[in-house]
Amino acid sequence: MPRSYKDFKIYGCFTLNRLVSELGIDLYQEGLEEKLDRLLPSEHGISKEEVKHEIMSNHFMTNKVLENLQEEGLVEIRQREGRYEVVITKAGVLYIRKYNEFFFQLYEEQIRQHYRYRGLPTWARTMDK
Repeated sequence: MPRSYKDFKIYGCFTLNRLVSELGIDLYQEGLEEKLDRLLPSEHGISKEEVKHEIMSNHFMTNKVLENLQEEGLVEIRQREGRYEVVITKAGVLYIRKYNEFFFQLYEEQIRQHYRYRGLPTWARTMDK
């Protein structure tokens, strides 16, 4: 089976959902907007390498995805101790909460294929109901 091409939009979805999962919060909880300022850690994110592994892509695509997410104000990229750390912003949390269902409807086949060996993550299982 030929490998299907995934654009940076679906990779951005994977990245933002991974960052939310690292926070350990319920994306669909009531009153999330008011709680986000205290729920978002100011000093914790994931490495650029972890993003690369999450999206299962190369260095070039990882940079393209992160540049796009940063331009949109959905993530911040910080350099710490010789490595890059990706941190989700409040806008990023609200964006992915709003568009997860849209992404799942549009890219369902690619999402299922992407997670075929690991199983669908929580955010995708929520959309699959």
